[in-house]
Amino acid sequence: MALGWLLKPIALASTLAISTLGILSRKYQRARFYYHLTLYVSTLGALSIWGVIVSILATVSGQRLNINYLVARSFYLTCSPAVGVTFEVEGEEHLTGLLTARGGKEQSAVLVGNHQSFLDILYLGRIFPKRAAIMAKKELKYTPGLGQFMSLSGAVFVNRSNRTDAVAALQAAGEDMKKKGVSLWVFPEGTRSSSAEPALLPFKKGAFHLAVQAQVPIVPVVVENYHRLFDGRTRFESGNLKIKVLPPISTAGLTSNDVTQLSEDTREKMLETLREISEVGPSGKKPTIQLDEISQPEIAKEEIKEKEKKPVHLDISNSGTEHKEEEANSRSSKSGNDSTEDEMDDDAVLLKRPKSQPSA
Repeated sequence: MALGWLLKPIALASTLAISTLGILSRKYQRARFYYHLTLYVSTLGALSIWGVIVSILATVSGQRLNINYLVARSFYLTCSPAVGVTFEVEGEEHLTGLLTARGGKEQSAVLVGNHQSFLDILYLGRIFPKRAAIMAKKELKYTPGLGQFMSLSGAVFVNRSNRTDAVAALQAAGEDMKKKGVSLWVFPEGTRSSSAEPALLPFKKGAFHLAVQAQVPIVPVVVENYHRLFDGRTRFESGNLKIKVLPPISTAGLTSNDVTQLSEDTREKMLETLREISEVGPSGKKPTIQLDEISQPEIAKEEIKEKEKKPVHLDISNSGTEHKEEEANSRSSKSGNDSTEDEMDDDAVLLKRPKSQPSA
């Protein structure tokens, strides 16, 4: 009874506040920002709880590999009407086709997408495929609601401060990909690249090493620059956005020596597509951005510098010699940590946690 007296005024105050924001949002941009942000975060929190329920039911019914697909679609169908953001998808057959690509059997793949802000969860909800799950930094495992959902859905929690654990998790995942026909999703930029102009940060190579090691294709996914709708500080508008799924890029016959070129070629294709489908930015033109001369706002440059201070190496190599050389370089590092451009992506997502394989 006492709890009821406490909850009722809180619920009433929350309802009044949201209702007031809703009314003001019709006229004022700042009110729309907070109103849509409140709806977005609230829906995300509610769907985390829903995700736990779905995880239990899907596991019992033998649909564990589709947990993330079911929850992602639930989030999109709930949140998209609330905030008024919808997506027009071109090339979705490249994702759905993975389910029957090997003579009616599932084809695993590495899916790579551009990463602008936490609003990307909404576009993932629209196109996240079946038979795929996520990987995330270990700290998220202890987040109330979200952590429990991710654990039940088979997420791989990677300790980014421990290179041995991170590489072991990715190597086991690579072995499991072809066996079960599961796919992985990665944001290869390594951090959010929010910019008023269509742009991409340099790509990390961990996902490309994994694709080459597992000999599975890479499927690039590009969502248009949506800074005009959401800038993370003052603007959260409704509108329609374009998503384009590019044809799979084969890794058959490639080795670790081809990873750099593979990542650059993939980035170039995605950048070209991003400029093609995005509306003109504040500069009044769609900039041409070269691989060796990447134009980014100053804030993005500072983010890159910060990320380079304490990176974690994820270079997956098939060469024992290269591995030994990397360990030697690690031991000689002043910080004691691996420091290369292949650091772990804070917001990367990957496939279902593989089961331990018995020794031969």
